[in-house]
Amino acid sequence: MDNHVNDILTNKKRMNYKSLLIENIKYRTLLTEKYKQRKPFEKKNEKIMTAYIPGSVREIFVKPNKKVQIGDKLLVLEAMKMKNEILAPISGVIKSIHVSVGDKLRKDDLILEFK
Repeated sequence: MDNHVNDILTNKKRMNYKSLLIENIKYRTLLTEKYKQRKPFEKKNEKIMTAYIPGSVREIFVKPNKKVQIGDKLLVLEAMKMKNEILAPISGVIKSIHVSVGDKLRKDDLILEFK
């Protein structure tokens, strides 16, 4: 074997391959530095509601200690001249509301909490 082929084989042995299981198929791959430094997945807390887009609060339909069902209208968030009705993702009781009508929200700002 010539030296070039020998160098390639030696380098392949030194590479740190990882296995990924995707839809029951095992892949052998090298991970990028960006992938290695990513934030680990955190399950979303269902009892905390945050803004999914930036916008302004136009109307609020609930108060603390009010019982709501999945799909009940909580508030209207205006973004880019569109009025988005924010609906309850879970059934429960409103613990606290952290916004007022007219507030401008950024993405991921806290809107309300469920008990």
